[in-house]
Amino acid sequence: MTPVYLDNNATTRVFPEVVDAMLPYFTEQFGNASSIHAFGAEVGGALRKARKSLQALIGAEFDHEIIFTSGGTESNNTAIRSALQVMQGRNEIITSMVEHPAILSLCDWLEKHEGIVVHRIPVDKQGRLDIDAYRAALSEKVALVSFMWANNETGTVFPVDGLAELAHEVGALFHTDAVQAVGKLPIDLKTTDIDMLSLSSHKFHGPKGLGALYLRKGTRFRPLLRGGHQERGRRAGTENAPAIIGLGVAAEMALGSMAEDTVRMIALRDKLEKGLLETVGHCFVTGDPLDRLPNTSTIAFEYIEGEAILLKLNQAGIAASSGSACTSGSLEPSHVLRAMDIPFTAAHGAIRFSLSGETTEADIDRVLEVVPGIIASLRQMSPFWSEEGAQPGGFTPAYA
Repeated sequence: MTPVYLDNNATTRVFPEVVDAMLPYFTEQFGNASSIHAFGAEVGGALRKARKSLQALIGAEFDHEIIFTSGGTESNNTAIRSALQVMQGRNEIITSMVEHPAILSLCDWLEKHEGIVVHRIPVDKQGRLDIDAYRAALSEKVALVSFMWANNETGTVFPVDGLAELAHEVGALFHTDAVQAVGKLPIDLKTTDIDMLSLSSHKFHGPKGLGALYLRKGTRFRPLLRGGHQERGRRAGTENAPAIIGLGVAAEMALGSMAEDTVRMIALRDKLEKGLLETVGHCFVTGDPLDRLPNTSTIAFEYIEGEAILLKLNQAGIAASSGSACTSGSLEPSHVLRAMDIPFTAAHGAIRFSLSGETTEADIDRVLEVVPGIIASLRQMSPFWSEEGAQPGGFTPAYA
């Protein structure tokens, strides 16, 4: 039985080319990039090359607008705390109800312990932001607006370019958690009003434990970590040279294959959705049908538990998720699906399938072969299941 991996929004396989590029910097080219001798200079040159590769992927105007961090969580925390420090006289943050916990948990803390006012903007049943509510929350008291570029559970894409423009109208800074967007969507930051952007290497086939914060030139900033002079004094600590070099190679590969991968993933995602909606019944796709990540499909199966589905999928050699990998294991429906007002009977049975450029048609065929039987068997055991009383819902995918 060949394993099928469809949990790429949680993490991706590190490409062999990325590993090969990293290995020499553990043993042969091991110098500290801050050192002035040849060992350090050699590593420093490799880091500059990696920075330029990431610059190209996200369309930054200058390579020094990139600050390497330990990942998306650190980048998000840095952006939010910096904005609150530099925007004196402003003590409000605007975010959405469907953000990643790396944003929402910090906002909860700031609200409870530091008196920061947090506006959490709702979404509609397809995960689209309530723009009117956002406009109403904007004022000269807002230090920062932070909206994700693409949702990690449903794949719904927010119109961050326009949202950033609105933030600037009241003098607020704008940050986007783009962890799920970078490497999957074309990004050209120099043509936007986005001040800060967070990303994570392991979401596009780079190593774990390495990310970056984009900081537009001229944006006022206060570092989260203080100490040495690394990253132009904006993030102290010896650089994780092997991981940074790996990120650079992953960025080059993502930029080179994105267009082709997008076409393939959309076709495979649509085949998956069409097949399951036709054969399973009483299930629906969540998220925006028109503006969604090409690789992401969260399907809500009514009247059964997602955890039971995942266990049976795992027994069949198929890896998927019931939502964010950071919150898996909870018996509560995801905060994203609750915010979208997904019915309780369906939110518990939501399964996220997230593809990559490596996903094959055979992988999708395997899922279509296995899932209908799993759902049927679980429904037979469910006290809530009634074929006559169940009501399907959701939207019609783009292929129809």
